[in-house]
Amino acid sequence: MKNKVQLRRLIIILICILAFFSVLSVFINIYEYKLYNKNYNKKISGIISLVNEKYPDISDAEILKILEEDNSDDAFMKKYGIDIDNDSAVLVNEKAYRRFIVVNTVSVVTFGIVMAVVFLLFNGKKDREIAEITRYIEELNKKNYTLYINDMSEDELSILKNEIYKTTVMLKESADNSLRDKKNLKKSLEDISHQLKTPITSILVILDNLIEDPDMDIEQRADFIRDIKRETSNINFLVQSLLKLSKFDANTITFIKEEIYLKDIVDKAVKNVSALCDLRNIKLNINGDDNAKITCDLRWQAEALTNIIKNCTEHSKEGERLDIVYEESSVYSCISVRDYGDGISKEDIPHIFERFYKGQNASKDSVGIGLALAKTIIEEENGNIFVTSDEMGTLFEIKYYKI
Repeated sequence: MKNKVQLRRLIIILICILAFFSVLSVFINIYEYKLYNKNYNKKISGIISLVNEKYPDISDAEILKILEEDNSDDAFMKKYGIDIDNDSAVLVNEKAYRRFIVVNTVSVVTFGIVMAVVFLLFNGKKDREIAEITRYIEELNKKNYTLYINDMSEDELSILKNEIYKTTVMLKESADNSLRDKKNLKKSLEDISHQLKTPITSILVILDNLIEDPDMDIEQRADFIRDIKRETSNINFLVQSLLKLSKFDANTITFIKEEIYLKDIVDKAVKNVSALCDLRNIKLNINGDDNAKITCDLRWQAEALTNIIKNCTEHSKEGERLDIVYEESSVYSCISVRDYGDGISKEDIPHIFERFYKGQNASKDSVGIGLALAKTIIEEENGNIFVTSDEMGTLFEIKYYKI
């Protein structure tokens, strides 16, 4: 692994200790050598003085010759109990030798102890860090994600701790997301149950009336049947929309990416809502750049736009108009839909794209899922949807960004 700072620090410390004891050993040896020379020279000087005193006629050249020549006589030295190979003729050097043996031994032992202490301290720190990491992992296994490792060094264990911390953050986010998903699922199931309960209850009541009164007036019976059909259509729309949203949530939808003209998306969406517009006598004013295009899945984007136009149509007064404009700029392509209805209240605007949300002006047949599905589809294609509203009407803007 990279950045082995702590190991390099240990090696530098050990090298410094080794260098210190090596230099110390050299100085001890130098001092020992000089001390031996000093003691020998003193003895030689004493012997020469004694020779000069006993033999005043001896010359300096003869004395130097005696000193320089190797004419040692082992037998002569043994007579005085001195072994030339093992004993020192100078007793002071013998004593100094023993002292230096002690000093050298102490130095070697001290060097070994210091090296061992440094190594043990290094290993002890590693052991403590490993124990901390082990404890940390044990806490993670207990689903305790509140721990924090703050270590800015760059040795192997620090890098490992930082990676574990990153994993902890990911696990905590995953656990939070899982809990949030469970809450969202619970809320969605409650909303779905509520949305299905109303039309099913209405259908059951109507069926009970039809069964209990076989002689019911034909016109009233036809009204009841139309109500059943309407409620059944609402249930079918709700189920289909929920299935589509669940596929988006599960990330199982594959978009077919093609270069599509905005005009084709608008035409397909308008065709889907033409019957509803005719029923409410809503006129569609369509204008735009016929050369504007985006890369998207035509079917899905047409469905998103269909839901938006349908929402605008339902909130428009009969005989009103809708303005649909599509254009292209250097940054994005845009489709805008404007209605001239009662508008959306400021309290409702932040929530209109939430699933199952119904605004103050929502129609009784609204299930509050069309705009949520539209927003999900548009965002899958690198787009975004914006809404502004006042008492003069509502404007939806869909922007598909090129970057």
